[in-house]
Amino acid sequence: MKGSVMDLAIGVVIGGAFQKIVDSMVSDIIMPVVGLLTGGIDFTNRFVTVGGGTFTTLEEAKKAGAPTVAYGLFLNQVLTFIIVAFTLFLVIKGVNRMRRNEPAA
Repeated sequence: MKGSVMDLAIGVVIGGAFQKIVDSMVSDIIMPVVGLLTGGIDFTNRFVTVGGGTFTTLEEAKKAGAPTVAYGLFLNQVLTFIIVAFTLFLVIKGVNRMRRNEPAA
């Protein structure tokens, strides 16, 4: 097995585990603080019903079969993506810096 295949496999496994950590950080740490700063808004329950009707929660609207635009969940996913992308940027930047310092053969 080539080394790059093993590197890819390890990256996929670590990436899957890292995704759960980032999801938890966004939903359990960052979004409650953002909600507090915006007056107690819970972004996971922010939505607009497209077909009409009034629902108090997103779960209630989905159970009723109403078409919804769940922009709060979308904001959570965007924030999760930004954190993962920034982390990958830092990792790649560090790897490239280490490669530049290696003496030429």
